[in-house]
Amino acid sequence: MRQPLRKFYAFLDQPLFPRARVALALLVVPLLLTFTAPLWRIDLSAPQYPDGLFMDIWSYKLEGGGDGQHIQEINTLNHYIGMRPIDRAALSDLDWLPFAVGGLVLLALRVAALGNVRSLMDLAVLTAYVSLFGLGRFAYKLYVFGHELSPTAPVKVEPFMPVLLGTKQIANFTTASYPLLGSLYLGLFATGVVALTAWHLMAGRQRAVRQDASLLFLQA
Repeated sequence: MRQPLRKFYAFLDQPLFPRARVALALLVVPLLLTFTAPLWRIDLSAPQYPDGLFMDIWSYKLEGGGDGQHIQEINTLNHYIGMRPIDRAALSDLDWLPFAVGGLVLLALRVAALGNVRSLMDLAVLTAYVSLFGLGRFAYKLYVFGHELSPTAPVKVEPFMPVLLGTKQIANFTTASYPLLGSLYLGLFATGVVALTAWHLMAGRQRAVRQDASLLFLQA
């Protein structure tokens, strides 16, 4: 049992393939592009709003359609059911995202220049954590918005979970929530890092099999 573990630990300390270093450095480009596009969009449509209302959530700001007027309209509608206003301050839980993305950029460049298989696996785990934690906090904030309703609201509705992904009907409003280009960029980086990690693991496994076969041949 100790021998396989020693082999695995030795494999983790091996330097990355040159092509993997280049690929990882290139993956930093879509990661940086997450700052140039919104991550998520929330749409509302109803008979009285035939063109719909929308707000875009960036990693560092909240932006509404109609030069920001849509956010005011959405908050006015939410006021009637007792929901707190949606603004950047209300989404302060997401303020860590730009720093997390910047940290991933620096770490990815370091791994591409100096890293080994172990550091690549650490980068993959950290990227997955940042992605899942960000989505989880966003879902939590939506839950809070839909469940902490003012008891003095003009219109009484049961606490609800706003839609995270897809569409949902609330009274005469159809709400849609879906990722945008910024999330696609982040997903591209995460998928690329996982693919590179899987590539090294499979290559290491194949190399170990060849070495074991060679030893058996020599012993024979």
